[in-house]
Amino acid sequence: MAHETQCTALDGVIQLLMEQGFEGMAQAIEILLNEAMKLERSETLGVAAYQRSENRRGYANGFKPKTVNSRLGRLQLQIPQTRDVEFYPSALERGERSERALKLAVAEMYVQGVSTRKVAEITQTLCGLEVSSTQVSSTQVSRAAELLDEELESWRTRPLESVPYLILDARYEKVRHAGSLRDCAVLIAIGVLPDGRRSVLGVSVSLSEAEVHWRAFLKSLIDRGLHGIELIVSDDHSGLKQARQACFPGIAWQRCQFHLAQNALHYVPKVAMRPEVSQDLRSVFNAPNRHEADRLLEQLVVKYASSAPELSKWLETNVPEGLTAFELPATLRRRLRTTNLLERLNQEIKRRTRVATLFPNEASLLRLVSAILSEQSEEWETGRVYLNIPTNGTQRKASGVPRGRQ
Repeated sequence: MAHETQCTALDGVIQLLMEQGFEGMAQAIEILLNEAMKLERSETLGVAAYQRSENRRGYANGFKPKTVNSRLGRLQLQIPQTRDVEFYPSALERGERSERALKLAVAEMYVQGVSTRKVAEITQTLCGLEVSSTQVSSTQVSRAAELLDEELESWRTRPLESVPYLILDARYEKVRHAGSLRDCAVLIAIGVLPDGRRSVLGVSVSLSEAEVHWRAFLKSLIDRGLHGIELIVSDDHSGLKQARQACFPGIAWQRCQFHLAQNALHYVPKVAMRPEVSQDLRSVFNAPNRHEADRLLEQLVVKYASSAPELSKWLETNVPEGLTAFELPATLRRRLRTTNLLERLNQEIKRRTRVATLFPNEASLLRLVSAILSEQSEEWETGRVYLNIPTNGTQRKASGVPRGRQ
C-alpha cells in the first residue's frame, strides 16, 4: 500500500512538472512533502496506513493544515497528526515564533548599522534572499516587532497557579549596550506542575545576575499568582540566593548537585586527585537515603582533612545544601536534585542564539528567548508527564520535606 502511494505521488509530480515546468515546482514540492510526512508518520506508528499490527505504537489522527512560506512561494501542507505517541515531521522546523524573532534580530542589526558579512550570510539562509540595509527600514522592523512583542508579552505575563517544584537558572548572551558589547543575563524559571508536567513560568533579561534583578524577577512570578512551592532547585549564585531567601522564606532549597560537583574540583590541590574526588561525591549523591549520605560525607571530610584541607572544609559546609532532595520520594529525587532540566533547555536556546552571534539590544534578546521558551512550554504542557507526583495527601506530606527547611 505504501509503495503504491509513493508511485502515485511521484507520477503526479512528474506529470505536473511536464505540464507546467518550473512554475509547477511549488505544487510539486507540496505533493512530495505531504507524502513524505505521511510515510514518516507510518514509521513512527510502526504500521502503514490501514494496516493492522500488534506492534503498533499509536494511531493516526487526521491532518492539520499549515501554510509555509518558501522560496518557491506558499506551500499548503497537511501535517499528519497522531494519538498516543508524539510526532512532528522532521522536514519542518518547530517554532514559527522563534524564527520570526531571529529574523527580526538580524534585521535590527542592519537598521542600527552593525551589519557584517556574516550577518548577510545568516539573513540569506534564513530569508532565502539577500537583504541589505537599504531593504530593511526601521519602520518595518518596529511594526513587525510590535506585533510579535504583544504576543510574547501576553505569554510572559499570563496568570500562574500552584507550582510545587521551581527550578531557577541563568545564562548569558552578547548584547550591544550604550555602544559597547556586554554580557546580558537571561533569567529563567521552570516549574513542575501538580499534574507532573513541565512549564516555563517566566523569563527576564538584565545586564547582570545581581540580587536586585533576581528579586524583581521572582517578585513578578509571585505577582502573577505563583504559590504552593514545595522545593526550589538552583545553583548557589549569591544574587539568586539572597533574592530566593527574600521572596520565598521558609521554602526548602536543593542546591544543584551537578554544579556542586564542578565547584568541588576548584578546591582539589592536585589534578590527579580529581577523578577520586568526583567518584567520592557521586557515592554521597547516589546514597540510598539521607542518613547514609550524611555518613559518607562525614567520611569524606575526614579522608581529605590532611591531604586537601580546603576541600575538606568546603565539603563539610556546602555539600549538605545538595542533599535536601533525599527528603523527596525516590521517584522524584533523581530529576529534582539538579538543574539539568534547565541546562538542556539552555542548550536549545544556545542553538538558536548563536546564529545571530550578538543582539543589537536587550529587547531583541528577550524577544527571541521568549519565543523559544513559549514554544517549548506549550509542547511540555500538552506532552507527556515528567514527574509522577504522589496524590495521596498533601504534596508536602507525601514528599517529606519539612516546612521551613533551607
